[in-house]
Amino acid sequence: MTVYFIGAGPGDPDLITVKGQRLIAQCNVLLYAGSLVPLEILQGAPKDALIEDTASLNLDEIMERIADAHLRGDDIARVHSGDPSIYGAIGEQMRRLDEREIPYEIIPGVTAASASAAMLKKEFTLSGVSQSVIYTRFSAKTPMPERENLGALAQHGATLAIHLGVSHIHRIVDQLIPHYGENCPVAVCYRTGWPDQDYVTGTLHDIVPKVRAKKFTRTTLILVGHVLDPENFDDSFLYDESKAHIYRPKVKPDTPRQVKR
Repeated sequence: MTVYFIGAGPGDPDLITVKGQRLIAQCNVLLYAGSLVPLEILQGAPKDALIEDTASLNLDEIMERIADAHLRGDDIARVHSGDPSIYGAIGEQMRRLDEREIPYEIIPGVTAASASAAMLKKEFTLSGVSQSVIYTRFSAKTPMPERENLGALAQHGATLAIHLGVSHIHRIVDQLIPHYGENCPVAVCYRTGWPDQDYVTGTLHDIVPKVRAKKFTRTTLILVGHVLDPENFDDSFLYDESKAHIYRPKVKPDTPRQVKR
């Protein structure tokens, strides 16, 4: 039998992948992080499936649930929010499954950053502005490698998606202003994909009081970068009619394009 680490997306039940939805419908045991995954995600589960919220369980207790289900011959859906490969805490689970020789697969999901970009109607990689996105978190309970502190990452000027940091936003702003400037756009997105989703936009200069006015304290993503409000940006190479590539070879103006059917 197999354990499926399923990325449920950021909260909107419609944003889970078709594969993730199909596996939920066929697994007899479903273990989900109830603090981050809405129960609606599991509506397609078998009627007799064992469904348990693991928010109150520690790692060893979760692994015992999985091991017991495996011994019974059950497939297990381990349902995580967003994409399980990004701050999904699946590394330690997979390590223990390897030790027990229990097979598993990973089903990717829509990230909070991607869903937030959609909510804001923004593109993170605009030509001439930024072509890189850095997913990171603020160093609080879990230490960060020194080479990955915000000041070091900010030197690149890339678009930043900062997880788990809204309660320290004043410290984040202080570390970013020397690299991005006070006028750099910021968007702070709360519970993206949930019915009560919300966000606030501003700059590094004024975002702190705006966030405090909203009373965002958790389940919040901080986005920083000039792509959020660019003064100007270049058209991409991809659709430039003057640039030929393998799928769009350059043709003479009077030559009609042939479409194969």
